[in-house]
This record gives sequence, structure tokens and C-alpha cells, in this order.
Amino acid sequence: MSIKLKISMVLSVIIMVSTIVVTMLTTGVTIDNPTSDMTATMINEIEPYETTYVYNKKKPSTAEPVVLSEGINGLDYTYDGLNYTHLSDKKNEVVEVGSGAPGEYSGRLTGYGPDCPGCSAVGNVSCLTKEGKRHSLITDGVKYNDSTYGKIRILAADNSAFPCGTIIKVDNGILDEFYGIVLDTGITMRRAWKQGTVWIDLAFASEREALTAGATSSNTKFSVQRWGW
Repeated sequence: MSIKLKISMVLSVIIMVSTIVVTMLTTGVTIDNPTSDMTATMINEIEPYETTYVYNKKKPSTAEPVVLSEGINGLDYTYDGLNYTHLSDKKNEVVEVGSGAPGEYSGRLTGYGPDCPGCSAVGNVSCLTKEGKRHSLITDGVKYNDSTYGKIRILAADNSAFPCGTIIKVDNGILDEFYGIVLDTGITMRRAWKQGTVWIDLAFASEREALTAGATSSNTKFSVQRWGW
């Protein structure tokens, strides 16, 4: 093939492409350029949340910290080649830490029901709830719905040592570890405390259930999580 023929073919192709481009432009057709944003850089910057500590004297220094508000990372900016866009703010975590008296004890755990000798005929516990109401083990049940710890078991203890509303984590080695709230008392608990012994009663629906549920233990660990209301 001669050089003149090759040049003629190349020119024909150029003319054809130019004609197509001109036609598309004059008819309003948009031509996408896939390489136009090849130099753009996408940058996602995560701003880690921080932890703020709130100290509570009603919470023992030995108690487990409680997360009051979950932390959320913030996503600062995305760069699309032209603009920066703010996506979301961070939300700091808030943790409650105890600064009160230590609350680790070892002692005796037993169970009782509202039909126990000397108990209220209608099942009322000795403490008023945080709302200032009476709680009946018969009509309201053996659990109390605490604003922080949720539905937890009711305990009886010496209220001079464990004020009404005190939250205790209980581990007697038999039952699964659980949280309880002091809403009741008893003469046995008060006498034991005066003699230097911790004795706490766990509320059940009846005396019969209390005797067979596996609550009784003389080597129970009591970990106070909150002192009173």
C-alpha cells in the first residue's frame, strides 16, 4: 500500500469522527468524559468520639462503671474534587463512675415469700419506691423496674447499712449472678448486721418457692452498685 493511500485513509477517518462529534454537539447530545474525574480524590475522615466521666457519690468506688450515653464517631468531610461536605457530628460517650464508699461484702443469702411469719398480709415491702408508692410482692411481683438497671429482684436487708433503693449484684455460686434492689427489711437482717454479719433475703412469690429455689448460701458475694435512691 502506498504512503499516499495510507494518508488518505487516515484523513478520511479523522473527517468522519469530526463530522460525528459536530453532529452530536449541534443536536444537543451530551458526551460523557470518563477520564474527567480521574484526578479527584475521595477522603472520608472519621472523628473518634471521646469519653466523658461523671462521678457519683452514691455509686461505690468498687462498683462497675455504667454507660449513660453511647458514643458515636463523627464523619467529618468528603471531598469530591470540588467541595467539602460535612456529614455527621460525633457524640461523646458518657460514663458514670463511683466515688462513694466501697461496697464489697461476703455474707449469707436466703429467700422469703410474702406469706412469711411477720410479713405484711397484703405483701407490702417496708420501703417506698422512688415514686413514693407502696410495692406489694403479691400484686406487683418480686421484681421492681429501676430507671437505670431495669427489672430486677427485690431484696430485704438492714436499711441502716443498705438504704432503700440500694442496688446490689449478687453471686451465691448456685443461682446465676443477678442484680437486686433493697426494698424491704427484716429483724434477722438487722440483728446479723449488729453482730458484724451481712445477711440479705431474696424475695420470692411464696415461702415454699424460696426454700426450693437454691437461694440459700452462707458464702454469697454482694457487690453494691448504688447506695440508695
